[in-house]
Amino acid sequence: MPATRTAFHHPTTPAAKCLHLIRLQEQCVRRDLIAATGLSQPTITRAVTALANSGYIVERGDLSESTGRGRPTMPLELGEPNSLYAGVAVGTLSTYIALFDLKGRTLRSIDVDIPVAHMSPDDFVQHIMAGLHRLSAGMGRPLATVGVTTSGTVNEDGEVTAANLGWHGVPIRQQMREQFGVPVEVVSISQAIVGSEMQSSLDIDTPPVMALFADDSLACAMSTPTGVMAIDVASDHLTTQGLLNAIGQSAVQSLQEVVALAEQQSATRQALDQRARGLGSLVATLADAHTPSTVVVAGSAFIDDPQAPATFARTVVSEAERAPKLRMIPSHREIVRDIARAVALDKVLREPLCLV
Repeated sequence: MPATRTAFHHPTTPAAKCLHLIRLQEQCVRRDLIAATGLSQPTITRAVTALANSGYIVERGDLSESTGRGRPTMPLELGEPNSLYAGVAVGTLSTYIALFDLKGRTLRSIDVDIPVAHMSPDDFVQHIMAGLHRLSAGMGRPLATVGVTTSGTVNEDGEVTAANLGWHGVPIRQQMREQFGVPVEVVSISQAIVGSEMQSSLDIDTPPVMALFADDSLACAMSTPTGVMAIDVASDHLTTQGLLNAIGQSAVQSLQEVVALAEQQSATRQALDQRARGLGSLVATLADAHTPSTVVVAGSAFIDDPQAPATFARTVVSEAERAPKLRMIPSHREIVRDIARAVALDKVLREPLCLV
């Protein structure tokens, strides 16, 4: 199962490490940053000064406390930069577009209901660009970054190939850059799920996390010291379309219809259980090969079939030599919001001073 391009990574510069920690807390002080990063006091002071001068953080002199000798302890908190960070989560039938602030709060969002495969890639990208323009109109704040998540694979040039979207080598990164003139990141859905986990953890060096997304497409990714690595799983029979093909009922067009049919037909229930076990076997194999501490699963395969999560988990535990912790993202809305936010903020959280 060869790996493809990487995305995201743990913060590496002193400024990025400090911003990561300050962003996730209501307030902290310099000694907290020194303890969490292992960096020297002068290094932390330079990083804090650079972040404050750039508007990313605020030094709360009004809340300073004297601790005896030396300078008073001055709390630090996240500032409110004027910039907007845009995230786009491309789905088979609907695409989510949102604008976020540096904290990750959703400022505005829309859902664009377009069956992507029924439209030319160029026309679809134009619709997304128009949606972003509408969303940011009247806010009076500049766009700093654009991030896009999608099914399929993404090469080093940000070109997407996804069978469920009807895309082959679509240059969405290049098109977005030309339109908006800001840094653009394009990643797979599973990479963005792992990225979201990393961005929300107070631990700068998050233990290895794997994500499996099972829906109209199947995708897997894993965090590594150098970034989030997409893993080619190539198991089309475990996608929703693969399940529909296995059932062979032309009148059934969606997973929700399959689950409803399974209440009357045992053979359909068996097909659903077989898919859940297949996903469990896949994760067990991947866990033995890559040893993640946690596997996060998401997608309709787990959300729309109430019996699937338990069957899946039992299979992982029984087949993996050392079963990882399992966690499920419980709703489609949470998935698209989390992955859109993660890819929107990736650039600023990795290289904050480069965007000033």
